[in-house]
Amino acid sequence: MASNFSFDVVSDFDRQELVNAVDQTVREIIARYDLKDTKTTVELGTDEIVVNTDSEFTLDAINTILQTKAAKRSLSLKIFDYGKIESASGNRVRQEIKLRKGISSEIAKQISKLIRDEFKKVQGSIQGDAVRVSAKSKDDLQLVMQRLKQEEYPLALQFTNYR
Repeated sequence: MASNFSFDVVSDFDRQELVNAVDQTVREIIARYDLKDTKTTVELGTDEIVVNTDSEFTLDAINTILQTKAAKRSLSLKIFDYGKIESASGNRVRQEIKLRKGISSEIAKQISKLIRDEFKKVQGSIQGDAVRVSAKSKDDLQLVMQRLKQEEYPLALQFTNYR
């Protein structure tokens, strides 16, 4: 029983669920009476969502719809990084919403420092945009998971490759 157990701390989201949430948002915009004639577009790119509409009021309504649809599909709202509201051609407004994916080096350092300080039998190592946590006991790893869930990070954390 001398083997090590490990898991990865990552920040990711289900791309297909996001596609579905954006699609449902577009359908609701078409169906709602107050948004029907706004000629709103919601475009999903590889790492951003671009919303183009006629006023800041409708932009706020569309962001609320998008957040509601994402939450119903078990997507964390922390994946959305809202950019500035810009004016577009024809008295319209445009907003770019970046999609957060991966753990930045600063947050990875915070996570590994927390593990080092509070759990003496557990090792945390930064591997790209993930943090690998390993220990000899599965119980120690579960304690680390519970502790990381208690912390408030500006991104959504998931635990993968638990072995």
